[in-house]
Amino acid sequence: MLNQLIKGSIMLVIIFIIALFAAFIYAYNEIQLDMDKIVNYRPKTSSVILDQNGDKIANIMDGRHRLYAKYDEMPGYLIEALVAIEDTRFFEHEGVNPDAIIRATIRNFKAGGKVEGGSTITQQLVKKILLSPKKSYTRKIKEAILAMKVEEKLTKEEILERYLNEISFGSGYFGVKTASKGFFHKELSELTLKEAALLVGLPNAPSKFNPIRHFDRALKRANTILTRMKKIGWILEEDYLKAIKETPKIYKGTLTQNIAPYVTDEVVRRLKKEFKDIKTGGYTIYTTIDMEQQKIAREALRYAHRKIVKKQRENVKTTTLNGALLAVDNETGDIKAMVGGVDYKKSAFNRTTMMTRQPGSAFKPFLYQVALDLGYNPATELTDVARTFQYYKNGQRMIWRPKNYESNFVGFIKLREALVHSRNLATINLVTEVGMQRIFEKLKPLNIPHIPQDMSISLGNLGLSPVKMAQIYSAFANGGHMIEPRLISKVLSRNGTVIYEAKNLEITDFTKPEQAYLMTDILKDIVTRGTGRNARVAGVELVGKTGTTNKNVDAWFCGYSPSTEVIVWMGRDNNKPIGRGGTGGGTSAPAFSYFFTELYKLYPNLPRKFKVPKGVYNSRNGVKTELYTDISPLPTRTETSTAEEFPDLF
Repeated sequence: MLNQLIKGSIMLVIIFIIALFAAFIYAYNEIQLDMDKIVNYRPKTSSVILDQNGDKIANIMDGRHRLYAKYDEMPGYLIEALVAIEDTRFFEHEGVNPDAIIRATIRNFKAGGKVEGGSTITQQLVKKILLSPKKSYTRKIKEAILAMKVEEKLTKEEILERYLNEISFGSGYFGVKTASKGFFHKELSELTLKEAALLVGLPNAPSKFNPIRHFDRALKRANTILTRMKKIGWILEEDYLKAIKETPKIYKGTLTQNIAPYVTDEVVRRLKKEFKDIKTGGYTIYTTIDMEQQKIAREALRYAHRKIVKKQRENVKTTTLNGALLAVDNETGDIKAMVGGVDYKKSAFNRTTMMTRQPGSAFKPFLYQVALDLGYNPATELTDVARTFQYYKNGQRMIWRPKNYESNFVGFIKLREALVHSRNLATINLVTEVGMQRIFEKLKPLNIPHIPQDMSISLGNLGLSPVKMAQIYSAFANGGHMIEPRLISKVLSRNGTVIYEAKNLEITDFTKPEQAYLMTDILKDIVTRGTGRNARVAGVELVGKTGTTNKNVDAWFCGYSPSTEVIVWMGRDNNKPIGRGGTGGGTSAPAFSYFFTELYKLYPNLPRKFKVPKGVYNSRNGVKTELYTDISPLPTRTETSTAEEFPDLF
């Protein structure tokens, strides 16, 4: 009988050993599949969008918010605080600490429940990345084996780097760098000893010790960690006392902390084709945005919007009126401000880049520039009389009788005055006189898509976005050279390598500097005494052109200072008329004026007057004259046209 009991016991031991060995083999086989997730650790990491000065505009992410920190970024006292409270023998053991396991087992047994864990930092890392939270002996065995395997593959520093980037610190912050920026608005290197202790105390119970909701608990936990560090001799008495007395400032904020949402959306839209993991790849994206100008632009648009809404006697909360404002550096083409709507919360649609509307008379300067480059002069007289055009549409005879905004005509008018007062009839007659084919040929450098091949171009009957208007207006603002506006200057990978950099300026010559200045001078008159008087700013030379489409559906003001170009659009997304006063001069010019008023307060040293290029003259034989150039000489006689010269004029 005794022999049978002994044999039975031996059999049970053998079965246990076989089962243990089988569990070990199972865990070992699973390890072969899982190890890569830790060894080649690449967590989903938030990307960050920065302004021209390197200050944050927004974090962009897909789910978890994590900013990756290299081990070298982490101050020594942060590491010491973590190791002191979580795994004092971390730098001595090989993944598993038998002493800690035995100590935790005894304490838990005496307490009748779990009051202490015996897991090392390496085991916690394994559990976070590879294992399910379900407790079992198999999982514990697997956890221990994985921890030892990790220690074979990685250095202690690499393990700590992965651990501190993986764990949650509460409030949606994953990784110690994210928590440092979120709670303290600091880089890791800027943390105080108390702040570091507070951070490493959070992963134990992120909700319980959340400093935003439970500040006193978080401080008590941090003080416990500091006491532990002093006890084992890792900090001096004076440093301990100083840290104990400190009360860190905690910031509340959103995960994205997005202060320019239209800019952020546009950056993502432009990059997502090339970088499919744009929200999870940990990119650092530098933009050309000046956040001071962005703020001014937002205020300027809202100011003008409130004015027109009040005039329309509409409710600001329910009105369908909206707008857009874009500011671009004349010389570089860098977009300094991009506001795609009055209120992003109500509409995230970016009207600066995603909308095309008719520019109306704001397109006229390009037609007039063609004429100037063909030898016309600002003093050349144009015919401002009514015309009737006949054409066929779907086999039916159609009649077009354009008219001036004022519903009158003056007979003959100088080219300068025709543009200053935006005379439709003079413009139509000018296009007819120059010839549409010559017009279209000269406009090719502007690369305008879907340009209409008929006389409707005279009144700006084509679809353009504000960003395209900024591009073509740069041909005037930049002395005849058109520059494509750019928003993104460079993109860095997670490890800091530059993987995208904006190309050299794409410059297209539209006209010569002296010819462009003739247009600038005419556009200056539009602001001082023409349709753009509401755009004026005292002490600054500003130029621009209003644009108002039929029935006041679209209202534009496109112009520039000696340094900066600004495009403003106002209207309704449903293409309904703005209503009374909804002209470019009455609606959009005030936003233009507001922007430049504040811009010169912010940057008082910006140039205030345009430089006159060589080849522009304003006197002859000592007598002051209209401006002229070698290409656009002064008229030698009164250059007028008669009705007989226009066979289709009724």
